[in-house]
Amino acid sequence: MTDILLPKDEAAAVALVQDLRARKITVNLAGQGTKAKIGRPAQDELTLSARAMSGVTLYEPAEMMIRALPGTPVKELEATLASKGQRLPFEPMDYRVLLGSDGEPTVGGMVAANISGPRRIMVGACRDSLIGVRIVTGRGEAIASGGRVMKNVTGLDLVKLAAGSWGTLGLLTELTFKVLPVTETSATLMIHGLSPAQAVDAMARALGSPFEVNGAAHLPASIDRVAKTLLRVEGFVPSVNYRIDSLRKLLTGFGSIDLVAEEASEALWQNVRDARFLAAGDDCIWRISVAPSKAPLLLEELGALPQRWFMDWGGGLLWIATKAQADAGADLMRQATRKLKAHATLIRAPQSIRAHVDVFEPPLPSVRVMSEGIKNAFDPDRLFNTGRMIAGL
Repeated sequence: MTDILLPKDEAAAVALVQDLRARKITVNLAGQGTKAKIGRPAQDELTLSARAMSGVTLYEPAEMMIRALPGTPVKELEATLASKGQRLPFEPMDYRVLLGSDGEPTVGGMVAANISGPRRIMVGACRDSLIGVRIVTGRGEAIASGGRVMKNVTGLDLVKLAAGSWGTLGLLTELTFKVLPVTETSATLMIHGLSPAQAVDAMARALGSPFEVNGAAHLPASIDRVAKTLLRVEGFVPSVNYRIDSLRKLLTGFGSIDLVAEEASEALWQNVRDARFLAAGDDCIWRISVAPSKAPLLLEELGALPQRWFMDWGGGLLWIATKAQADAGADLMRQATRKLKAHATLIRAPQSIRAHVDVFEPPLPSVRVMSEGIKNAFDPDRLFNTGRMIAGL
């Protein structure tokens, strides 16, 4: 038995898991390991990687759906879609710059972490484009859910449950997505000099308008000398031009507004998507989901803790850098998130810090009971990534 197990297909994965279960050997589920530094440190004996299970297994451009194996590089999936003028709707983030990791992000890892980018505010998260999964559970069983079309379900929705489970429920072996056409052009309005509260107000006004803004971010002066609030629109050229002009009029009272052309706009939003503004240095990095209207209050609650920060999703997503000391500000962060009903994840930190703080938002007692029940149903012997998200689960 090697340190890294590489099943070639689902049948091989089932056989491996059954053997591991019989021998009571725990494993760390992975793709190419680009996000291995996220979560509590692994305590597993071996790594079971899906990277050998790679390739697009079905693509129906006319039906706007694609199916792929979990080890398929995301860039390969995106290239296949681009050849037919299509794309993944949710603009998946690439964590490599932020984490300093190597390898290629995989489709399985993208789903396991429910990775989404700035476009989430309009089209939803990865889980909202995921319409089918196959998974090998800790019982050594291959199960499937969903298919080629979206449908309403009752009871446990495995498709949605798998997205964001971080490998704690089983090994994903096939994923199916709905996709969208590539847009003809994009442009970004940049408003200068707004405070966090003013920026949230401007973003809310733009997002609440009929002009289909699909990117809304705010960079404070600590990121780029003068605070910049960014609003992106995409589509056909005449439509983009009309909506840009309409947004200018709508936001006249917020101050100086510039237009960022398509090429520069794409580069700017890639930096927002991948949180590159915070990548330099050795600060710890927090990712906080919060009601947009409460984002400025959260920053006030944190006081001097943030070294650097910026907002995405109209203020609904805060990226915050803190000093890599003691608990990286975890105590104060949890006090603030409990008070404002937010959710914080420690994305980047030394292993010594991740080993003794809650990396993911601690669940409420009722949620923990439910999580234990789900873990028991899928992985009763705690074979997979146990403790990565929550101690003991």
